[in-house]
Amino acid sequence: MNPGDDKTNVSRREFIAAAGGVAIVRSAAGENIQVTDSTANVPADPTKVPGAPATPLGARSAFERPERRALGGAISFTPLHELHGTITPADLHFERHHAGIPTIDPERYELLVHGMVERPMKFSLAELKRFPATTRTCFIECSGNLPLRANAKTSPQSLAGLTSQSEWTGVSLATLFREVGVRPKANWFLAEGSDAAVMARSIPVDKAFDDAIVAYAQNGEAVRPAQGYPARLLLPGWEGNTSVKWLRRIELSDRAFQTREETSKYTDPLRDGAVRQFSFVMDARSVITFPAYPVRLEPGWIEIRGLAWSGRGRITQVDISTDRAQSWSRAELQTPVLSKAHTRFRYLWKWDGRPTDILSRTRDETGYTQPTRAQLDTTRGKPQGPFAYHYNPVTGWRIEDDGAVYLAGAPGERY
Repeated sequence: MNPGDDKTNVSRREFIAAAGGVAIVRSAAGENIQVTDSTANVPADPTKVPGAPATPLGARSAFERPERRALGGAISFTPLHELHGTITPADLHFERHHAGIPTIDPERYELLVHGMVERPMKFSLAELKRFPATTRTCFIECSGNLPLRANAKTSPQSLAGLTSQSEWTGVSLATLFREVGVRPKANWFLAEGSDAAVMARSIPVDKAFDDAIVAYAQNGEAVRPAQGYPARLLLPGWEGNTSVKWLRRIELSDRAFQTREETSKYTDPLRDGAVRQFSFVMDARSVITFPAYPVRLEPGWIEIRGLAWSGRGRITQVDISTDRAQSWSRAELQTPVLSKAHTRFRYLWKWDGRPTDILSRTRDETGYTQPTRAQLDTTRGKPQGPFAYHYNPVTGWRIEDDGAVYLAGAPGERY
């Protein structure tokens, strides 16, 4: 663990001093937190005493406490800077919901598919599981995954933590559409959720026949309640709100439904006053997860690490600048590099102790290159409000001469 990491730092001495295995520790935010576990009795030599017995469910080490940052009870952010590889543990997958997390009995669950079809049908969860299964590893990202009012003390989690990656298993939506017999003139479908907000989005039918699935499993187990249990729509590479959770109804039509979520929300104001609607695909983006706030560095060799992803396909290149965008060098991509998936990158760099900014930018297999903030503002106009949809500028971190690392101005402001 690096000095200043944005997490609760708990020393062995604090635990041992705590009676009964209860410790009061101080979080990075300066809050007192009561920790209760068995770490107060850490043996000097673990080979001299029997270990803990097997349990019905595995647990993380008591010394490891990655946490999602929650905001307003309806959203939480994945701690990108505390993870390794590309798969997000299910309990750390970011959340976004509009009216709480519904409780749904899987035995009573039904998915209705109707509208412009030959055979309207209802599918129980058991019936969905009887179809041939398919598995996809891909990211989900909220279209508003960048805080425009970020300050210097913004961590990777707060900067870009509304993206996570899982291995999803379910039934191909194309299979269900063939089962009900979609009529030739049906080119849109409505996906509707069972939450109290009745989240609903219009989706082109072509996406269903491409790579969409109705997912009932995540990372080898049932989808978690906050991720749509017992079944959700998954649209790889598209903005997260279209992957409707707690999916209860699909209606086929020859036109978009113009729901609340695609008229009053999830539209992109442009520079000329027009509004871009149905901007489904998440464009290529990258973020350095180490070094980043609140790490403090020592001069010497450092492995710059981060994630890159694109809803258009595979990541083909990540470039790193260690001199405030004066020059760029190619980072190494960790294999396997999957389509519409997080890709981890690494770059070995020797810091000489002088102040600088480090940045990353990425390119995908279509040739799309992550833009600067200036380029986005020129084409779209400057966004308003705390978040902007589909805003993916080059971002970076400022390293001070004392080794302190901060967000380099507003996200991408200098570049």
